Amino acid sequence: MKLHFLGANQQVTGSRYCLETESDKLLIDCGMFQERPYLDRNWLPSPVRPQDIRALVLTHVHVDHCGLIPRLVNEGFRGPIFCTHPSVELAEVILRDAARIQSEDVRFKKKRHDREGRRGRYPELALFTETDVEKTLPLLEGIAYGQPVTVAEGVTVTFHDAGHILGSAMLEFRVRQPQGELCVIFSGDIGQWGKPLLRDPTLFTEADYVVMESTYGDRDHNDHGAVEDQLEQIVQETLRRGGNLVIPVFAVERAQELVYHLARLVHGRRIPRVDTFLDSPMATDVTAIFRKYPECFDAETWALITANEPPLRFPGLQLVRGVAESKAINDRRAPSIIMAPSGMCTAGRIKHHLRQNVGRAESTILFVGYQAQGTLGRQLLDGHPFVRIHGREWKVRAQVRQLDGVSGHADRAALLRWIGHLRRPPQHVFLTHGDADAAAHLAGEISTRWGWPTAVPTYQQQLTLSACPRPSP
Repeated sequence: MKLHFLGANQQVTGSRYCLETESDKLLIDCGMFQERPYLDRNWLPSPVRPQDIRALVLTHVHVDHCGLIPRLVNEGFRGPIFCTHPSVELAEVILRDAARIQSEDVRFKKKRHDREGRRGRYPELALFTETDVEKTLPLLEGIAYGQPVTVAEGVTVTFHDAGHILGSAMLEFRVRQPQGELCVIFSGDIGQWGKPLLRDPTLFTEADYVVMESTYGDRDHNDHGAVEDQLEQIVQETLRRGGNLVIPVFAVERAQELVYHLARLVHGRRIPRVDTFLDSPMATDVTAIFRKYPECFDAETWALITANEPPLRFPGLQLVRGVAESKAINDRRAPSIIMAPSGMCTAGRIKHHLRQNVGRAESTILFVGYQAQGTLGRQLLDGHPFVRIHGREWKVRAQVRQLDGVSGHADRAALLRWIGHLRRPPQHVFLTHGDADAAAHLAGEISTRWGWPTAVPTYQQQLTLSACPRPSP
């Protein structure tokens, strides 16, 4: 059996793998690259002939894990797409929104390039269209957590809760081989323990091979007090200056988590009632889907529901859908809290709100998630004095802050906790979905602590996985 590494190798986005048996090829994730200098890869043909792929198995629906699926369908893929039931519903919202954003961005960019008399680096076409999304949606098949499903000859997969976003999963593949059965685990994105809304990540006791994320493999999340204490202070300071608090969010999970924390602060009268805009049709729809799957909530969230303190509602919260409503936010004089995708400021409405606020000393730009190398969000967080938005340089005068503790990814200590729960040494651990330095650091830690073979694969590297007698603990 072969494992092909086709994305998120020594960088964070573009998650994609191919598990190849003697008779079939399975694709695990099919994500969009969001970091420079890897954006060109989005435009390349699928590295695996789409007609040869038996099925696609999806860990979760963040764009860097699912964002190229409609393009794959456009190229000829017609197999089933297995994922959890919440992921089926979220995928429709995510992919429709991604097609819309691309269309809007292409029109905006083309108009700017025509005005400037130049051509852009990338084709003035969308990666995929709404028509491609319509062809994709019937292929989605919802699978319950903990239920093994046959996805190819001699291959089953079981979905386990990853605690990262609603519907996120770790994938446990069982593959029959002439030499014996192989267990291959794909961690997907591993969530944090003790986070609000969702249950904790699943722990495993054994595996032959592990493909594991390493986003925060070289550092732990800072502890600057509870998330709500930090958020309360930032909100109060920004309001006193008379500015807007602009928060780039990921429409799935981070947006809902911020709404959860703001709701607790408002209900607890720790911050005043202030107009708070969640400016995203997608985030609005995702929030509605959250409310449909309370079985995925943790005990703390259930306690709020039974206490009649709705965790995803509070006075002052306004869910914005239309473009006209979005534009009207920036005509307001009163200070506001503005949340909008994308979380790394790579596209979408957040760029328009940044244009209006990045040059205002009284405003605050607050980051609540990982910012990949080369993204606008990373430039702001790294303190660049000027940033380029919509083809124009803007001087950064706004305060730029980061809220610790709301990342959807496990930190170094939690990653070691997850992999260290294995009772027997795996044959090999492969680290992906992390910058080269972060992945290398985590590989060193795993090798030093347990002596397990650990590698950081390169892009398009192919490795052979074979069954062999398992070593003793």
